[in-house]
Amino acid sequence: MRRVSTIAVAGIATAALAFSVTACGSSSEEGSKDAGIGLAYDVGGRGDHSFNDSAAKGYDKALKDFDVKGKELTAKDGDTDADRYDKLASLAEAGYNPVVGVGYAWTPSLTKAAKKYKDTDFAIVDSVVEAKNVASLVSAEHEGSYLAGVAAGLKTKSNKVGFIGGTDSALIKKFAGGFQQGLKDTNPKASLDVQWVQVGSPKGFGMPDRGKDIAEGMLSNKVDVIFSAAGGSGAGAIEATAGKKGTWSIGVDGDQYYDKGLAQYKNSILTSMVKTVDGSVYDFIKSVIKDKKPESGVQSYDLKRGGVSLSYSGGFINDIKPKIEAAKKKIVDGQIKVNDTYKD
Repeated sequence: MRRVSTIAVAGIATAALAFSVTACGSSSEEGSKDAGIGLAYDVGGRGDHSFNDSAAKGYDKALKDFDVKGKELTAKDGDTDADRYDKLASLAEAGYNPVVGVGYAWTPSLTKAAKKYKDTDFAIVDSVVEAKNVASLVSAEHEGSYLAGVAAGLKTKSNKVGFIGGTDSALIKKFAGGFQQGLKDTNPKASLDVQWVQVGSPKGFGMPDRGKDIAEGMLSNKVDVIFSAAGGSGAGAIEATAGKKGTWSIGVDGDQYYDKGLAQYKNSILTSMVKTVDGSVYDFIKSVIKDKKPESGVQSYDLKRGGVSLSYSGGFINDIKPKIEAAKKKIVDGQIKVNDTYKD
């Protein structure tokens, strides 16, 4: 029988509850104008303890601050681009504006939707869609991941470090590449084991059991620090490191030390590479609803802008903070150019 972790069950329950609340209580009558905010999550949806939850945080703040309604939809495992397009089209047809696609997997469908619904303001997170009515919200994941690599290089005792990616996409290789460089620049003796949850498929972001299995395999080979950029699958890796004394996980996207769904594992979370997905989503929504000047084109959130950072929650890396901050300054000043892809 397939093993299902408590994290997976909790995530599914949370996502289901969020959908029912927004679909039944927050949406406006179909076809009405200014129905509110439309948000389309990637696989895993709200409750993934990672990327989607970060976007949800910005969305929730916007609902409260601007006193508007909204509707959330979530991509399912196996959804085609046509299926994703139908979700975006349903939001636009119902009068939701703006509409945000969370994750690069929405690129083809959002490109098509933006072309058809030219009066709707769209945004896509972690990808670029060239259209006048689309804002492309991108982050310098490689820069923040470099700092995570510095932390891993200074904290590892076995000189064996791991990276788990949800899939082998160009985006996730940005995380891996920056992490690899930061690790090697800091600790040349350290080796890096890189593994993908699901090669060639975004399904790899919603498989916490698989993430846990991969992490346990790394830990058995004496890896003692694991950085996961794998959405909900990364929660499984965090569970695994919490079960082995003397090992650490590095969170991603949000500050996972404070994630309520991971509270029982927080003392094994060394740090988190934080992306302000919540901030970029909120900024975009604000530009449409409050400012009436919708953002469009590429909106870049880098280390200098505060778009990525490394958290000090828990105090586990306070002792190496001067070295991390020194590396940060060199990146911001241009003294260090960080790789934006992983090299085998």
